[in-house]
Amino acid sequence: MTNKLQDKVAIVFGAGSVGEGWGNGKASAVAYARAGAKVVAVDIQQAAADATRDIIGSEGGEAISVGANVTALDDVRRAVDEAVKAFGRIDILHNNVGITSQGGPVETSEEVWDRVMTVNVKSMFLTCKCVLPLMEEQGSGVITNISSLASVRWTGYAYSAYYASKGAVNMFTKGLAIQYAPKGIRSNCILPGLMDTPHIYQQISGFYKDVGEMVEARHKLSPTGRMGDGWDIANAAAFLASDDAKFINGIELLVDGGMHVRCG
Repeated sequence: MTNKLQDKVAIVFGAGSVGEGWGNGKASAVAYARAGAKVVAVDIQQAAADATRDIIGSEGGEAISVGANVTALDDVRRAVDEAVKAFGRIDILHNNVGITSQGGPVETSEEVWDRVMTVNVKSMFLTCKCVLPLMEEQGSGVITNISSLASVRWTGYAYSAYYASKGAVNMFTKGLAIQYAPKGIRSNCILPGLMDTPHIYQQISGFYKDVGEMVEARHKLSPTGRMGDGWDIANAAAFLASDDAKFINGIELLVDGGMHVRCG
């Protein structure tokens, strides 16, 4: 416990995990709590949100859980209302929801393209629409949007909708950063590289003949010789939310072991 976020309230959209282990959102929610924040764990799967809430509670933290679809405005409003009802304010908005899709423009259907854009970009628009008025009234706040290394370079997979959506997240965040800086609100992106989280076993493993091949290939692609994990993202998020980062605004924080430096 560092208490750097003492008396803060963090709402984390995508705070559950799609499988066993630590996803980026789950780890971030727990990291906020370990730094002293009260946490609102939101996930489309109520059970996943509950699991994160229970971990925080077992460690002596304070949290509530909300099941909500982040692409539905009414659900987002309800989650924000539950946060305010429980804790009175929102100081940190963490947007972690995202999906991938395989294929370039020819292989990707219009329906899949629209779904990726809705989940990865529209969701952040909706959460900001609901949370920003509260932060403006408070005169302070931090927004952290989880983007991807794929927003700035090819990562070895053909998924054009994902590349486009994460690039949009970056510019959406930069726009927020400048528009709301005079109101005491900071906005930043975290760009995870190759991460070893439950997500990859469900949404990326299809690129390989088996899971073992996937894990080995992804470790080899990283300059460090290993993938990162959910805690690498969580620690970056907790830092950006703290006063240690009070003059950091509008950045794309690459958490990728240096992979962005490689040309291929």
